[in-house]
Amino acid sequence: MDKNTNAFDKVVNLSKRRGFIFPSSEIYGGLANTYDFGPYGTALKENIRQLWWKKFISSREDMFGIDSSIIINPKVWEASGHVANFGDVMVEDRKTHKRYRADHIIEDFFAGKGEEVKVDGKTAAELQEIIEKNSIKSPEGNEMTTAKKFNLLFQTQIGIIEGEGSTVYLRGEIAQGLFINFKNIIDSLHPKLPFGIGQAGKAFRNEITKGQFTFRTLEFDLMEFEYFFDPEIQDINELFDYWKGLMTEFSQAIGLDQTKLRWRKHEEFELSHYSSRTEDLEYEFPWGFKEMWGCAYRSDFDLRTHTEASGQELVYTYPEGKKLTPHVIEPTFGLSRLVTIILMDAYREEIVNGEQRVLLKLDPKIAPVKLAILPLVKKGGLAEKARELFVSLGESFICEYDQSGSIGKRYRRQDEIGTPLCLTIDFETLEDDSVTVRDRDTMLQSRVKIAELLAFIKARLQ
Repeated sequence: MDKNTNAFDKVVNLSKRRGFIFPSSEIYGGLANTYDFGPYGTALKENIRQLWWKKFISSREDMFGIDSSIIINPKVWEASGHVANFGDVMVEDRKTHKRYRADHIIEDFFAGKGEEVKVDGKTAAELQEIIEKNSIKSPEGNEMTTAKKFNLLFQTQIGIIEGEGSTVYLRGEIAQGLFINFKNIIDSLHPKLPFGIGQAGKAFRNEITKGQFTFRTLEFDLMEFEYFFDPEIQDINELFDYWKGLMTEFSQAIGLDQTKLRWRKHEEFELSHYSSRTEDLEYEFPWGFKEMWGCAYRSDFDLRTHTEASGQELVYTYPEGKKLTPHVIEPTFGLSRLVTIILMDAYREEIVNGEQRVLLKLDPKIAPVKLAILPLVKKGGLAEKARELFVSLGESFICEYDQSGSIGKRYRRQDEIGTPLCLTIDFETLEDDSVTVRDRDTMLQSRVKIAELLAFIKARLQ
């Protein structure tokens, strides 16, 4: 386990050192489960988001993208079942008073014995029975309080006077914003079934246990859509498997190691109150498989309950007049946790000429910087020539200009932020109008004419 922890710690340290992710509020001692994305982390996340939007939203005729409000009428959360059901079962260390998710305590206990056990979704009573039967203690080795339900929704107040009528919630998922806009999309755009409504945005959950970096945080980015269909026309399982296939394709497109991924079907006790089939695409960390994304069949639960609670008819009407409450399949992509997974997946260490080299083997499509422009030295007109290339190539690629330190140290820095290619401008450049292009993964160097650079770089970045 020390080796596993060490690998994880190295990624966390690199993320801070190179400007990917910072602990939030660090100058004030930080705040548990909160992180700020630095320049490279923000770029990485945005590159992934844009690829996702293009694949699942903008390139499809049957998808409609929206951006719904974070704060919505609290009746939405009552109707959806989140006020009553959206929570985790909590236990508390009787001595330290630290709180933990009961399912995590139990799963970690069995993992320590080499057993993989899933108990997420069991009731508080069922989890308490397992804890007592196996004499499970807190991570500090102390007795724990009786397991009890803890709601994950963040409450806040609107208006100038606090009171019951002013209580609202930060959204615990982004799906409800899609469901409550179903009627708007039907009325304004008149789509034909099947069709989807998707968005990317923030969600908030009052997590009670310490997360692993950005894998589990108080606020996080999600990308998801609801795909509405007629179950009398389309086979539920065929459609479900279709979206699973596209989710797997997307994991390949962003460069994830496919040998570390698996689909896992939820057992009956794990299923959410709205789902009769859910599967997770899990990633294998050094400490085991953990959920990366999920695909859920939500039936007509959400549209039906919002119809009942709002009094508004949320149905699809066929041209011949037949009315239907569509069923839904929901692919969900956790973006914040995906950043941790990608960094873990891309992290490499190797020995080169007796010295350690660290690199992030990021797919060029998601790398924060595509091209580094490096003058060999600052003098002799090299910096000016490098600046010219930076400006011209910057029209086609995200470039970074760096003239500080030795060329070797600059290469190593670009390796650590995952830059696929480095261009070195030297004195020969002034004579023959060519530059040295260095590949991140192989470290091989090619001499390329400036006139041929654009085509050369495009081919290499594909």
